[in-house]
Order: sequence, then structure tokens, then C-alpha cells
Amino acid sequence: MSESRYKVRVSKDYLVFCSGHFITYLGDQCERLHGHNYRVAVEVEDDLDVNHYVFDFIALKDLTRAITDELDHRMLLPTQSPLIRLEEDGRNWRVRYRDRHWSFPRDECVLLPIANTTAELLADYIAGRLRNAFIAKGLPLPRVLRVEVEESFGQSAEAEWRR
Repeated sequence: MSESRYKVRVSKDYLVFCSGHFITYLGDQCERLHGHNYRVAVEVEDDLDVNHYVFDFIALKDLTRAITDELDHRMLLPTQSPLIRLEEDGRNWRVRYRDRHWSFPRDECVLLPIANTTAELLADYIAGRLRNAFIAKGLPLPRVLRVEVEESFGQSAEAEWRR
């Protein structure tokens, strides 16, 4: 058995999403509504398969792009926040934080099963979606999956999952 370790990484110009969001912090603060041009990179570590691949680059890019495309040009809203409340309001989502509230068209929002729309939790969400996509496509789960979400140049967060 080889002592070499193998990994592949994809970071393409089209693995991006431009989205609005706001986060809560310090227990009683809420950011102003703003947005980012997020960039996503995905890294997979594992042994080589029968084709001498760690993971097929094309499959990894396509699965990641499908997720980033769903997030692109949307308002990102957390459904698990103890501080932010979402209410259906006809064709809109009414979003409340204390005495502040916003209204967004439902079809322009993505409801995310996370507590806050931080780069860290977005990376973890994308990693979970990728794992589910691997399973759905009959692809093996890698030993290590890392997802990096950059929200602005030089400012990123990473989530790592291990089998």
C-alpha cells in the first residue's frame, strides 16, 4: 500500500453565488441587510479508485454548481435561528428580529436549515448537500470532504466532514 495521500480540489469561476443575508451575533445584535459575492471551493481526500482517481472532477464540479446555482441571486434565510422568525405572508416571507421586520418575495428566498447564515454554516450546509448528492448518485462518500465559502476576498470559512 502506498504511503501517499491524495486529494482533489475544485475552485472555479462559476462556483459562486451572489446572495443577500444578515446574521445575529453577540446574543442581542443583528446585522444590517447586505450581500456577498460568495465563492465556493471543495476538496476531497481519499484513496485512489480503480481509475486512479480520488474523485471525478467533472462530477464534483457539476454537483457543487447545482447547489451554488440554487443559492444564487436569492435572499438566504435561516430556519433554525432562535432569534429570527419566519412567517408566511401570502407570496412573501415576513422575517422578524425583535422590533425589526422585512418582507421578501418567497420565490426569491432560500430557506436554509441552519441557525445563522454565517460563512461557516453555509460551508457546512453545502457539505451536507454534497454528501446527500453523492449518495443519490451512487458515488462513494470520501474519507474527508472540505467546503470553503469565501464571502469576500481574503475572508472565508471552512467546514470539514470525515467519514
